Amino acid sequence: QVQLVESGGGLVQPGGSLRLSCVASGNILRILGMGWYRQAPGKQRELVAGITVGGRSTAYADSVKGRFTISRDNAKNTVYLQMNSLKAEDTAVYYCNAGSSIVGVAGPYWGQGTQVTVSS
Repeated sequence: QVQLVESGGGLVQPGGSLRLSCVASGNILRILGMGWYRQAPGKQRELVAGITVGGRSTAYADSVKGRFTISRDNAKNTVYLQMNSLKAEDTAVYYCNAGSSIVGVAGPYWGQGTQVTVSS
């Protein structure tokens, strides 16, 4: 099993920035590809960004390209999501995901989620 713990969410004004972190523990051999997903009220969970196990390949939702950057530090079993130029429509619960075999396709492991609210 893999456990994921997210942090870094909060309230930010439009145009602001946040950095989410997700630390993985447990059977680290199963971590593989990682990603961030989000779910807004009344909407389905959607991919925000994904990254391969070695960090060489990434994938982004069109709505966040050029604003968000995913990265990982395998020495720390941690994946990050740097979010810049935040918009109200980025408001959602953000979930960390791990265990993916294909970048951009969710694996079986999920964190508990962290709330991101973009509002003035």
